[in-house]
Amino acid sequence: MEEAKAEIHRTNFEKTIVRSEAFSYFRGAQGSFLLHWLASSPLEAAFFVEDHLSVRIGLAFNLKPNVPSSTEGDKSTSPSTSAADSRNLRPDLEQPDLYAEWDEPATIDAVEHALSALGKVIRLEADATFPAKLVKARPDFVFNIAEGLYGPNREGHVPAICEFLDIPYSASDPLTLGLALHKGRAKETLVFHGVPTAPFLLAHSRKDARNVTLPFPLFAKPALEGSGKGISVRSLCKNRAQLVARVGELLDTYKQPVVVETYLPGAEYTVAILGNDTDTRCLPVVGMRWDALPEGAPPIYGYEAKWLWDSPDRPLDLFECPATISDNLADEVRAVALGAFRALGCRDWCRVDIRCDASGHPMVVELNPLPGILPDPRDNSCFPKAARAAGMSYDALIQTAADIAWRRISGQSLLKRVAA
Repeated sequence: MEEAKAEIHRTNFEKTIVRSEAFSYFRGAQGSFLLHWLASSPLEAAFFVEDHLSVRIGLAFNLKPNVPSSTEGDKSTSPSTSAADSRNLRPDLEQPDLYAEWDEPATIDAVEHALSALGKVIRLEADATFPAKLVKARPDFVFNIAEGLYGPNREGHVPAICEFLDIPYSASDPLTLGLALHKGRAKETLVFHGVPTAPFLLAHSRKDARNVTLPFPLFAKPALEGSGKGISVRSLCKNRAQLVARVGELLDTYKQPVVVETYLPGAEYTVAILGNDTDTRCLPVVGMRWDALPEGAPPIYGYEAKWLWDSPDRPLDLFECPATISDNLADEVRAVALGAFRALGCRDWCRVDIRCDASGHPMVVELNPLPGILPDPRDNSCFPKAARAAGMSYDALIQTAADIAWRRISGQSLLKRVAA
């Protein structure tokens, strides 16, 4: 009787997976990527004897607030439903791009939809009530896409709370998230492990900028920001006066050290990575097309290019994936990206940004262990773009990331193993 019951549950689970888009990416010319991965994994296939919805997944997120109305007396702070509004800078704030890393409702909805094929999803907005909500919900694991808001360890707040409560979670741990967010600490770690990155220093004052001995041109950006925050066309400094002015602006706006590094004039790539240990894989390399930027704009993928010039209504053809790149350079780019992933102890997934020096050698620019995952292809979000090039739907990407995390946590799979 028990065996028959288990078989019924197993059959229901398999039907659920077939109904989902989890394996749609196995079709097509490039569909062998994850098929090979799962087929060659040392982990044995595992099916839940219980109904698949018994897996309770907490979705931790930060919801981007609305741009306040200019209408007198309108104090609304409800979530934005307008992509155009939420992309705008916030002139009402001292730091106008404060919420750039947070997600819009469409992204949170899309992630929830994808995860719902794997289990019961519980929304856990990462606000001041998050710890209490997490204690009450007590999910089997937390799928974490929350970036936090304040402090140098903000990206580690959700996983640190999860660890305190002994609740497993997806993606990297607080230490790795803190290292990756602090570009200076990340570069020091990369240098220690022999992973190439541009020469740099940390400027804590305008005096530090005036005393720089690195040769120009130089590039200046906040040490503790992501999503293009603080990176603009003015970040490229061709002389000391420009550098001192830009460092001063960044110090005043972001109240944090500024990374000053050798400008890398070569091609730029980004590499989406999935997996852990020996099962870590790179998705197709994404390349940047600088000729798509507005005329006269420097070859910089900063806030303007990411959020202002490139919009769903007027998308820029900024990316090509797979990138037009030689086999040898592609191998180098992937090797450097994986080296960075391992040096900082990343888990489950990460996007690594890479730019070549004047000699064409790839250098790590930064790591994004909480990668952007905007669902609309018009948004040019690089991780989903790389997944599509590998033949994966958006749902399949999110489900695969969750499965990778759950395999690491439990040794079991949320997805049905597919035979070659």
